[in-house]
Amino acid sequence: MGNQKKLVAYFSASGVTAGLATELAAAAGADMHEIRPEVPYTRADLNWNDRKARSTVEMHDKTIRPAIANRVENMKQYDVLYIGFPIWWYVAPTIINTFLESYDLSGKTIVLFATSGGSGFGDTVRELKASAPSAKIVEGKVFRGRWSAADLQELAEKGIN
Repeated sequence: MGNQKKLVAYFSASGVTAGLATELAAAAGADMHEIRPEVPYTRADLNWNDRKARSTVEMHDKTIRPAIANRVENMKQYDVLYIGFPIWWYVAPTIINTFLESYDLSGKTIVLFATSGGSGFGDTVRELKASAPSAKIVEGKVFRGRWSAADLQELAEKGIN
């Protein structure tokens, strides 16, 4: 259905996911929304080798819900959400749970996309399902640093019911 209203919402710590999201929004004819943490992540926060780094602590305690600085205006208008993020510890960062839990997503289709240095989606769909139980969550695609127009088109079409 061509009249579906679509939104690309993304969280990007280093800019890679932001670039992908921008191109996907163009390919899918979607609006864009950056999921901005209330407290931005620093390079030290993202140091996977430091067990005390913020991202490591958050990913080891799945109950942590980082606060989000901004909201989507009128979420009701969207039928399809493309939600993008970097893969952290084999799953979505918990700020994605915060985002999903902030809205009533009943009946919406959520297409996940991610950037990763090497790992796939792992348990991402299962871990996010609890945060949006009344939405249909579709495993989209994990991108490892580069993508083509065909990749973006294929991902855009996963949101078409």
